[in-house]
Amino acid sequence: MLATYSQKFILPTYLVMLILLNFSCQKPKLESLKDEFSSDFRIGVAVNGRQVTGEEEGADSLLHLHFNSLTPENGLKWSRVHPEEGRYSFEFGDAFVAKGKELEAFLVGHTLVWHQQVPDWVFQVQEGQLIDAELLQTRLENHIETVVGRYKGDIHAWDVVNEAFEDDGTWRKTSWYLVLGEDYIAQAFRKANQIDPNAELYYNDYNVWKPEKRKAILEMAQALRKQGVRIDGIGMQGHYRLDFPSLDIIEQAILDIHEAGFDVMVTELDVDILPRPSDFDGADLEISFAESERWNPFKDGITPEKEEELVRRYQSLFQLFRKHSDKISRVTFWGVHDGSSWLNNWPVRGRTNFPLLFDRNKRLKPGFWEAFRSE
Repeated sequence: MLATYSQKFILPTYLVMLILLNFSCQKPKLESLKDEFSSDFRIGVAVNGRQVTGEEEGADSLLHLHFNSLTPENGLKWSRVHPEEGRYSFEFGDAFVAKGKELEAFLVGHTLVWHQQVPDWVFQVQEGQLIDAELLQTRLENHIETVVGRYKGDIHAWDVVNEAFEDDGTWRKTSWYLVLGEDYIAQAFRKANQIDPNAELYYNDYNVWKPEKRKAILEMAQALRKQGVRIDGIGMQGHYRLDFPSLDIIEQAILDIHEAGFDVMVTELDVDILPRPSDFDGADLEISFAESERWNPFKDGITPEKEEELVRRYQSLFQLFRKHSDKISRVTFWGVHDGSSWLNNWPVRGRTNFPLLFDRNKRLKPGFWEAFRSE
């Protein structure tokens, strides 16, 4: 008896299973920030301890999908890694390096020399009495030798010195400066270069868009280069607001740094959407106001209008960064998601802020993919 039409075209069971398996494996590729900007610059993010160890639920998948550069937010600052004389704590640093290798990410160490988050013992013989220059230089060099030496070849770049200038271009009168003078920056860069000559070495600061500050930074960096001190790049912190500074001002900073012969990195990027008690910009941690309902207008959630403003601000910033992708090597967000942003507590403590691309549920906010792709 002749087979019916349907019987002739029945596929063997094993072939049906292979076809179904093939379709199930063809999942759509997830959208990724690092892929979107792969031909422009690295996309980085600042991470905390729970994020590098995988303890924070959901953070690991964001790191894997979206970022190809990591910077420690606080874990390698002096107070965390070297809290007491002769005692180092490398738990975070080791986990940070392990996570970076897992992600095949470019790792930036932050920061070797800063006036904040440094234990009192570093500068003082006893309370209120500064140590002499020789001892402070020894402590500075020992710290750099130990920390950079431990991660030589694993951490690819260092923010060697952070925030050495005031906004008007004068030297910040830190304990480093008061004891060692201007030369402390040269000492730090020389030692870092000696310990790991293959690591990139940066100076990092906020409000680099201010002409007076930028002029002082570039004059310092160029003078050190003339002395044979290696400084590879300038990190211009991107602690911006919804409407300030202007794109023209930011662009001029990019151009000036590049024309002076230094690599440009946009570091610590976030956009503060909240009002402030005083008219100031930047990231000076010494500025602090008590918790206040007046300065916390979105504690129950951001409005759609504000979220649209945030998307437009980031869109315009990344249009500018892409325009100068031949000058910018990295753009690093200062926090993985809104819930981990330092802007929830600065300059007013206890606020609810929304400065990043990912919300507190670690979801990309609506409109960003469309904004980036409409550039």
